[in-house]
Parts: sequence; structure tokens; C-alpha cells
Amino acid sequence: MEQFIAAAESMRLADYVRFQADRKRRLADAFWQGVARGIGIMLGFSVLGAVVLFVLQDIAQRNLPGISNFVAQVVALVQLRLQ
Repeated sequence: MEQFIAAAESMRLADYVRFQADRKRRLADAFWQGVARGIGIMLGFSVLGAVVLFVLQDIAQRNLPGISNFVAQVVALVQLRLQ
């Protein structure tokens, strides 16, 4: 029994039980996790979009036959939409 008590104390079982019992604290924790997840998605999508636009502009500047005209139109439309 003493080993079980020592293991429960080392896992901070009492704190976990108190956390699970406190509904307001769990809701606040879930809210802040959602906010952090949303900010992470926003930043990740922004960086990914910037990299894709950079690659498309590079392809358009190389004047590859067939692809460059299409990519140039896409980049022009995106830049027009951003303004």
C-alpha cells in the first residue's frame, strides 16, 4: 500500500483529480488550448502560403515553357486579390 501511495504522489495524482473535478479550470484550459491551436494554424498556413507563392514566382521568372504562363497568371491573380 505504501508503494501505491508513493507512486500516486510521484504522479501528482491528487492534483490531477482536483483538476478534473474543477469544471471552470478545465473549460479555461480547453479554451486556451484552442486559442493556441488556432494561432499555430494561422501562422503555419501563412508561412506555407508565402513559401508556395515564392516558389511560383521563381518558376514564373525562369520562363519554363507551358508552366510559366499559367503560374504567372496565378501569381498575378493572387497579388491582385491581396491588394
